[in-house]
Amino acid sequence: MIISRVMTKNPVYVHPDVSLTEARSLMDKEKVDHLPVLDKNNVLVGIITKEDLIKAGPSEATTLDMYEISYLLTKMKVSEIMVKKVITVDENEVVEEAARIMADKDIGCLPVMRGSLLSGIITDTDLFGVFVNAFGARHMGVRFAVSMGEHPGQIAKLATAIAEGGGNIVSLVTSEGDDVAHRRCTFKVENLSRGDVETIVKGFSDITLEDIRE
Repeated sequence: MIISRVMTKNPVYVHPDVSLTEARSLMDKEKVDHLPVLDKNNVLVGIITKEDLIKAGPSEATTLDMYEISYLLTKMKVSEIMVKKVITVDENEVVEEAARIMADKDIGCLPVMRGSLLSGIITDTDLFGVFVNAFGARHMGVRFAVSMGEHPGQIAKLATAIAEGGGNIVSLVTSEGDDVAHRRCTFKVENLSRGDVETIVKGFSDITLEDIRE
């Protein structure tokens, strides 16, 4: 799946000369935690997050009263605290690469580019949605995980047995197993009972049922 299919298109943004108070109000109004920062030519020059705004405020030990704090934040501009070296991703990149970058860099979003133009933004919330869909979490059925040998044809033969039993696979996710010789596969199937699935899996001596639930 490519990023352009799951990103938030036409994201809300701010200009560098916007005050921190205005930026916070916009985040609250639009219910977002990240704002790309575009200059007057609509070139991406930074990004600001709700966490940045919190860090920019006075500490809890401040002697300023609420009016002085509010005044201070109206005078500070987004350009003063925004992240200027923005990590971006192309809209035709795959979602797992965006997830890898965000995990490796410990960031919660990536501006999505179409050439030099901002096309969208992908956030950890968007990736959670991909995760939910990949595992078929909104579908009814039997969810089960198996461990199988890491060699050709293993998934195919189990999928064939499921189809021959009248089952319909609505999701299939594979991941590394407990060792290099095995792979873990998680299925969600319709039109089969838990007992049906257990019987099918037991028919293969080299496939182990690790978890099953409805």
